[in-house]
Amino acid sequence: MDDKVTIENDAQRLPAIDDEFGGVVVEMKQPMDSDVFRMLLKTSMSHWTLQGKKGVWIKLPIELSNLVDAAVKEGFWYHHAEPKYLMLLYWIPQTVNPIPGNASHIARVGAIVLNDKREMLVVQEKMGILRGIWKISTGIIHEGEDICVGVVREVKEETGIDTEFVEVLAFSQEHKVFFGKSEILFMCMMRPLSFDIQIQETEIEAAQWMPLEEYASQLSPHEKGLRKYITELCMAKVKGRYSGYLPVPVASDADGNPSYIYLNQGELNKKLNELS
Repeated sequence: MDDKVTIENDAQRLPAIDDEFGGVVVEMKQPMDSDVFRMLLKTSMSHWTLQGKKGVWIKLPIELSNLVDAAVKEGFWYHHAEPKYLMLLYWIPQTVNPIPGNASHIARVGAIVLNDKREMLVVQEKMGILRGIWKISTGIIHEGEDICVGVVREVKEETGIDTEFVEVLAFSQEHKVFFGKSEILFMCMMRPLSFDIQIQETEIEAAQWMPLEEYASQLSPHEKGLRKYITELCMAKVKGRYSGYLPVPVASDADGNPSYIYLNQGELNKKLNELS
């Protein structure tokens, strides 16, 4: 009898799983009439409130976009969206919502590629505020991609040049860059493994090997401060007076993919020896 009641009650609620923070996640997969969905959502919210649940997440794939309006009318709001789904959120307790907002930063890499002639690999983009200006190759890191891997890919895509990651020299932060997001730009020193340029014609107007001094002499109102430090970093690196940050694996995920900490191993070892 009790089992039958439980099954009947479950049939009047949306399927959900508990998350590790005291909330629930509803991942909709099957088509549903919006009125039926709203009725089940009301019943479910009452049940979760009685259970003392906190955050309620609803993941709607793009093919079930007809359910968005019903969720919004029940007080849910957008948290984030990806190409194939929209994630909505509701905070049940009458307290300040502590759930972090959507990702606030994007990660970009800049490739400082120097050959043995002290020439830098530079490009001119076809679009954007830096159009027509010689600059280093830059690009956005993909989801699940490490800095040391993404920067090699970006150089190859834009110029056809094969490179080897050496180290992160520095990073910069800029705000309100892309749809209000902040950006962290990692400046990476790269070693060229090939030298014949083949540009990516959809985005790149031109590419060439340019003497470092010529690169430094260009005036760019959008890049003036950054260009100054890129040049100084290169000069110091060429003279062996600057060491950046190398990736050191610290953990692995379930698929065996490593996570990295980027640090100056030589300087760390030096300080540890001084303390011992």
